[in-house]
Amino acid sequence: MCDEMARSFHDATAVVKRVLESNMIVTGGGAVEVALSVHLEKYAASIETREQLGVLEFANALLVIPKTLASNAAKDAAELLAQLRAAHSAAQGDDPTLAGQKTMGLDLVEGCVRDNMAAGVVEPAISKVKSVQFATEAAITILRIDDLIKLQQEANDGNVEE
Repeated sequence: MCDEMARSFHDATAVVKRVLESNMIVTGGGAVEVALSVHLEKYAASIETREQLGVLEFANALLVIPKTLASNAAKDAAELLAQLRAAHSAAQGDDPTLAGQKTMGLDLVEGCVRDNMAAGVVEPAISKVKSVQFATEAAITILRIDDLIKLQQEANDGNVEE
């Protein structure tokens, strides 16, 4: 039990250190992931090539984090995610009165969507930026490997003697 407390304390101090170093925070509770997902879905609608599919899949992959948060809290992930997506979609719309909804995130104690910035549920911005960068780099690496395998298979298929 003491080891767990020490680990939790270390994690908390590391978060405070990151906030103080970067001097920037973002709303927690899945707000960043959902906002980015909604933005990417709108961007994908402007793409007329098959790259649109990749952008849409990346947008869907971002939703894994808030879904997992809600599921781990034994809440209705589908309902909460729908509410959160609606709030962020409205915040990114043309109505300036709804712009305040951009800080909406999951309240996993009450099982609802709330203004997490006002509630003090925040994360270091640098952690969020790094996690999105690493996820993007991992996806690109997998796609490159897949392309290499396909090219190699096509080359081997062309060299088969009949």
